[in-house]
Amino acid sequence: MKRALIVLLIIAAIGAGAGAIYVRRGGAEPFINTSPVTRGDIIDTVGATGTLQAVTTVQVGSQVSGTIQYLGADFNSIVHKGQVVAKLEPSLFQTQVEQARANLTRAKADSERNKVSLDDAQTKYKRAQELAARTLPLISQSDLDAARVAVDAAKAQIQSSQAAVVQAEASLGQNEVNLQHTIITAPIDGIVTSRNVDVGQTVAASMSAPTLFIIAADLTKMQVNANVDESDVGRIRPGQHVTFKVDAYPTEQFEGTVVQVRLQPVVIQNVTTYGTVIDVPNQQLKLKPGMTATVKVEIAKRSEVLRVPNAALRFRPTTEVFTALNQQVPAEAQYAGGGRGQGGGGGRGGRGQGQGSQGSAGSPAPQGAAGASEAQPPAASAQQAPTPGASGAPAATPGGGRGTGDQGMSANRGMGNRGLGGDRPGGQGGDGFGRGGGGGFGRGGGADDPERKARMLERFKGMSADEQKQFIERMKSRGQDASEYEKLMAKPAAKQPSPTSAMRTKYGAPQSAETIDALFAPLPTVESRGRVWLFMNKELKPVNVRTGITDGTYTELLSGELQQNMEVVTGVVLGSTRPAATGPGAGNPLMPNQRGGPGGFGGPGGGGRGR
Repeated sequence: MKRALIVLLIIAAIGAGAGAIYVRRGGAEPFINTSPVTRGDIIDTVGATGTLQAVTTVQVGSQVSGTIQYLGADFNSIVHKGQVVAKLEPSLFQTQVEQARANLTRAKADSERNKVSLDDAQTKYKRAQELAARTLPLISQSDLDAARVAVDAAKAQIQSSQAAVVQAEASLGQNEVNLQHTIITAPIDGIVTSRNVDVGQTVAASMSAPTLFIIAADLTKMQVNANVDESDVGRIRPGQHVTFKVDAYPTEQFEGTVVQVRLQPVVIQNVTTYGTVIDVPNQQLKLKPGMTATVKVEIAKRSEVLRVPNAALRFRPTTEVFTALNQQVPAEAQYAGGGRGQGGGGGRGGRGQGQGSQGSAGSPAPQGAAGASEAQPPAASAQQAPTPGASGAPAATPGGGRGTGDQGMSANRGMGNRGLGGDRPGGQGGDGFGRGGGGGFGRGGGADDPERKARMLERFKGMSADEQKQFIERMKSRGQDASEYEKLMAKPAAKQPSPTSAMRTKYGAPQSAETIDALFAPLPTVESRGRVWLFMNKELKPVNVRTGITDGTYTELLSGELQQNMEVVTGVVLGSTRPAATGPGAGNPLMPNQRGGPGGFGGPGGGGRGR
């Protein structure tokens, strides 16, 4: 019994020792996921769907009603211009032609009879004039007048009969044309893509001509009518290269060219799209009208360029990661974490009462701890005169993401640490407006960070005049140098020709283009900034890069800091000591590292978005 007890105690001691060693080591080593920088092609595309159709399509119909007597073409028939493709039963129209011809003969006969009547009336009128001209008139004046009226009436009858002849001729011509319309011919050379009637079927041409055939002029040249979403149509230009696939040939890729971006919007279920016409060669006649095409419009293409995975640009190490690697948090990471309060103390870091002193730059405080040993009243804080660079003293350089300022005094919003992150300069105390405890007003970086200054200048250019004035006033109220922004504001912007003046110039010039497509401005050059991390000597090292276009998987590298085959970090998998997520995205693989929970973008336990 004693022996078994001794064995159990030994096993328990060994287990306790192993557990202590495991806890002291902090769990398993973190696993670093990396991907190499490669060289290859990057194609920025816009996706859409469309329908194939022939460039020229003619609907062949019937102008007269009748019964189909003969069909001279069928589906897929090759027809030529003037070829008979259908005939209607002509007996009714022949009868109408004969009737109109008889009416014309009768009208001509009436015209001849009226001419005879006119000759007789003129003879009688002449005799009456001779009798009335004698010394002793043999007829009365009334008889003379009646003879003259008879002549005028005969002349009017002749005019009426001549009009009747013209009317009969027109009726005969109309009936003859209707008889000719019973023979339907092809208006163009092409291929019959649709036949809508059969022999013996009656067609009625009352208000509109019924469609008998649809003829495509040339199926070796087709076009795709694609529906491009309104969010992407601003990047579509005529002449861009297009690739697309159809379900009939899933392994083949077809090509085309954008020729037109139509201005007519198409709204389907509150989604606005614009028709984009794409010319497509079809020499092998594989493509059929009506096929659905999955289109990719090539916006920009770079061949054989350095490219970095997008996952490396999205990677943001947390304080937890640096702790697991036994590495001090770099200043770049502190700046990145200070922008929106994604690191620092817990809670919402409410508005502190009084003015806290600035912490030393780049020295992170322990999680949840106050920067000073105890909260000091404003008067005491103002009377202190510590040495520069010490805790609680003004530093010569801007503070990082989590400084060591006083605690916020709001009970409902937690007591997060208030560092001087963001855009506050060195030597100025925080006033409780840091976001999330270790925040600040900026998106990371000190006031002298060149990268951050460049971003602020770009944002300043996009502001309106009133917004620029307010921005400069805020900077001056904080004691910051706003001279660069004032110079930029005073500099007159280059006048760009308005669309109206461009259209006037276009339509007023004799060499102007015929469509609005010529007025589309060229696409601007894509260039932005980013940051990737390298894992060298068991440490994470940041590298700032300039990037170009992206295809969703890789992004073009414009700067030369990275070389081909260099490994960049795309993710870090921590050991078992990694705290479980408790934020709103906990357990949701689609919402990892949500703001406010452990392991955020800036540090562990970053509390909410303070104000």
